[in-house]
Amino acid sequence: MSSQIHVRIADWQKDKADLRRIRETVFIAEQAVPPELEWDAEDASAVHFLALDGDYAIGAARLLPDGHIGRVSVLKDWRGLKVGDALMNAVIAEAERCGLKQQMLSAQVHASPFYERLGFTIVSGEFLDAGIPHVDMVRHSSQEPV
Repeated sequence: MSSQIHVRIADWQKDKADLRRIRETVFIAEQAVPPELEWDAEDASAVHFLALDGDYAIGAARLLPDGHIGRVSVLKDWRGLKVGDALMNAVIAEAERCGLKQQMLSAQVHASPFYERLGFTIVSGEFLDAGIPHVDMVRHSSQEPV
């Protein structure tokens, strides 16, 4: 992974343009998710994360107060460079810092092996979300102090 790539907690108000650009590119343009499904009221209360290459935002994710992780997205040119791992490790670390012992997400089926590598387990059958096959996954933090 390039030493230029790093992840930081984002500010929904200040970083909204970057967060929206990444999610619009990945979900709305590439995956044809309807905009009204992509944007919801939960963005305002979520903790957002940005992956950056230098100072250019290339990936995004969010963590909801109940431990749900979502909107994990990396721009196409940066896929395969462990950006998703860096994003997810930052999200998991923040969830644990907040005392969220269980993290949950709905994964696109093709991405489930990626999340399994990070300690998530599939806990549902396949279902369609925005026309894309998904499964629900859960990760339990170890009870050991970090």
